[in-house]
Amino acid sequence: MEVKNWTYEEIPEYEGRPEGAAVIETTGDEPGVSYLHDVEYANIDGTPLHLQILAPSSRNCGYSPFEEKQKFALPCYVFVQGSAWMPQYVYGNVPMLSKLALRGYVCAIVEYRHSGIASFPAQIKDARNAVRFLRKNAGRFGVDPERMIMAGDSSGGHTAMWAGMLHDDDTEDNLFPGVSAGTSGVVNYYGSTSVMAPDSNPIQTLHCLPESPEGMVMGGKNLLENPELARQLSVECNIDEDTVMPPVLIFHGTKDRLVNCEGSAILYERLRETGHPADFYLIKGADHGGPEFWTDEVLDIVDAFCKKCFAEKE
Repeated sequence: MEVKNWTYEEIPEYEGRPEGAAVIETTGDEPGVSYLHDVEYANIDGTPLHLQILAPSSRNCGYSPFEEKQKFALPCYVFVQGSAWMPQYVYGNVPMLSKLALRGYVCAIVEYRHSGIASFPAQIKDARNAVRFLRKNAGRFGVDPERMIMAGDSSGGHTAMWAGMLHDDDTEDNLFPGVSAGTSGVVNYYGSTSVMAPDSNPIQTLHCLPESPEGMVMGGKNLLENPELARQLSVECNIDEDTVMPPVLIFHGTKDRLVNCEGSAILYERLRETGHPADFYLIKGADHGGPEFWTDEVLDIVDAFCKKCFAEKE
């Protein structure tokens, strides 16, 4: 064969058939995933913040790291990794989110400033800046800027909810002026959305004390002595009929030992009573996360919710 820089279309296909060899037919549309790790989206006071990006890929339409504009523009699922607001292990849900990427979503896992270096609402501002970064660089990552969903688990669910509600951060905290941080919907997986009840974190003995996760993210404060800070942190306490926010989808395990399922029930009821579209799915027997939240049945629900949000926004 001639040595040259063959294009895919030009290179002749091997037609040999050794005895006993089998041929597997392909279409070129078999789904795969490209993983772009540690993409820096911001650097705040010397702290770099990164995204883990999973881009759908196939032979006919694969992600190309050498192109500034991809050949596709797909919906984007922006996922905030939970960590009790502490340093995140942002790679933990890469395998699970790849299941959604295989369904045609560009998935981006957000790193936020943890409670050891920044207090609430820094995490929400980081998540919204991540959305802006992805929207501004939509062509580079194959993102459709009109089809974006904010999601997160545990403290990331709390962050995702707030990111869908916060609209007054077009200040110096906005790293991309003129770029919207809005999304079409919010998916909240077992979010630690409320600290109002004494049993909101069933196995935590430091509930609302300065060294607790919720105390740390509020600046090392005692929330029992500062109930206004507990209300400020709790999502349901900040939702009323005039709150502007997209539809919400909530999942929570019925045997969650870290974040009481009751908190999601309270949030769901508050959303409903204030006229905000919300769906709530109880995952029977599930603890705080796990493969139960990434079954085909759950992914079908997420996919349908996203598509409904996109259709309603058109």
